[in-house]
Amino acid sequence: MTTVTAATGAGPLLRDWRRRRRLSQQELALEAGVSARHLSFVETGRSRPSAEMVLHLAEHLDVPLRDRNALLLAAGHAPAYKELDLEAPELAGVRATIDELLRAHEPAPAIVVDRHWEMVAANRMVGLFLGWMDPELLAPPINVLRLTLHPSGMATHIENLDELRPHLLERLRHQAVFTGDPALEALHAELAAYPAPPDAVRDEDTPADIAISLAVRTPEGRRLRFITTLATFGIAAEVTASELALETFFPADRATRAFLEDYAAALPAG
Repeated sequence: MTTVTAATGAGPLLRDWRRRRRLSQQELALEAGVSARHLSFVETGRSRPSAEMVLHLAEHLDVPLRDRNALLLAAGHAPAYKELDLEAPELAGVRATIDELLRAHEPAPAIVVDRHWEMVAANRMVGLFLGWMDPELLAPPINVLRLTLHPSGMATHIENLDELRPHLLERLRHQAVFTGDPALEALHAELAAYPAPPDAVRDEDTPADIAISLAVRTPEGRRLRFITTLATFGIAAEVTASELALETFFPADRATRAFLEDYAAALPAG
């Protein structure tokens, strides 16, 4: 359980996470099965929470693993989750899974990004997009959202930027609020300051999409349309793996599928 102690840093952090989730003390106490009085003591630092209590509350607040470790340290406990480099031997299985997923998605593009939208892996088809970009934007680490919305990046090739841009910015804003990550807040501020495209008028002959697609025009003038999906790596018990996400691009019409098949056929084997 908990013991009475001097003010602890874990309490204010837990309170911040609770407020970020827009929960009252009473609501969190009911969800977590603890008394509201006890939760109040934890948040004000009058009670020092055990490691089990910290993790229990963090689970109900859907706190990312990285921040659960920070909560544990603030409460005077050891971190519960390892944080390894993606190239560490212990993550060989994760890397193998990533490679298999990326290869299996060809001839369509697919990438893997970290928590800050920096690309950590990609299949060969992503070269289709990278060849259009300002080389300065391709210096590692490549930030996928910056690459997409930067005026010298893909933005000039995206036909429906007026539709896609607010969707991407809102998703990033929500992620920044959800995680409380200042790096994501700074990235959102940077991308939101990029010039906004003029409002476009949809062609009356073009039906409305049920999902926002990515419509791009290649330097050669060919129009390609994609539907994208974003997936995380399931139940992860290690920080780095828990923060990875797989973004896949699916051709939204036959012409795009045929173009991708021809592009893949022209690539060197490997």
